[in-house]
Amino acid sequence: MIGVSFGSRAALGPFGSVGDRYRLWRYVYGLKLMTDREVVHCVAPKGVLRVALNYGNRVLVDRGAGGRPQGISVEIAGLLSDWLSVDMSFVDYHRAADVSDAAAQDLWDVCFLAVDPERAKLITFTDPYVRIDGCYLVPARCSARDASELFSSSVKVGSVEGSAYSLTLQRKPGARNLRIYPDMATMFAALDNGEVDAVAGIGDVMQIKAAQRVGARVLHPSFMDIRQALGVPKGRFIAAAALKDFVRDLSRADMIGDILERHGVSRTCALL
Repeated sequence: MIGVSFGSRAALGPFGSVGDRYRLWRYVYGLKLMTDREVVHCVAPKGVLRVALNYGNRVLVDRGAGGRPQGISVEIAGLLSDWLSVDMSFVDYHRAADVSDAAAQDLWDVCFLAVDPERAKLITFTDPYVRIDGCYLVPARCSARDASELFSSSVKVGSVEGSAYSLTLQRKPGARNLRIYPDMATMFAALDNGEVDAVAGIGDVMQIKAAQRVGARVLHPSFMDIRQALGVPKGRFIAAAALKDFVRDLSRADMIGDILERHGVSRTCALL
């Protein structure tokens, strides 16, 4: 039977194995009954759970001593690996756009990204488990008082290609003022040399960057909630169903808030 390592089994109730969950659930194509091994193969078809890590989101993943991956995504991936009783490996990406672009290339089995309609064309997402603020950083020269005033004006705003906040802002009125950059370093260089008068990004990261610039500030309230979820490549129906139950069980055990707090994020950001 597939193992579970969520600490207190009683906290989860009659969780059982993955196979117990799906033995009575018929796969819509062919009405096939699923065994433990078949479910695990659907999630990790190479025999190892390949986890895509997006280092562009420092709230969820970063590198610790010796370059070892650490953070919220890494801890949840470890729990999923234990749940399936399968080893895992990490596939590193510098940007969210690179993760989603690779979804159809069979390079990873599970990812941690913000839910977005464009990404959903290639990725099937679980329910979001955490909310992260999307905020604007403005330098001292910018007079905008809040997010709505900023983006509705003619101020040029920098953003990173393929990020959740870029995809959202490109659908909003005022998108003509958006300037897209390949990565965060290039975006902040554009801010510092006056090419743009504001930049968009993850709230916690914007606070850090503002503290490094005299007179810079982060506008409040945030312009969006970035809702993070687990995802699998489109078309992997059993894997998607398994991950959705996995995330729900983390929530029922009240583990998501605990995981967030261990990595410096308020448990009030948990959505489940």
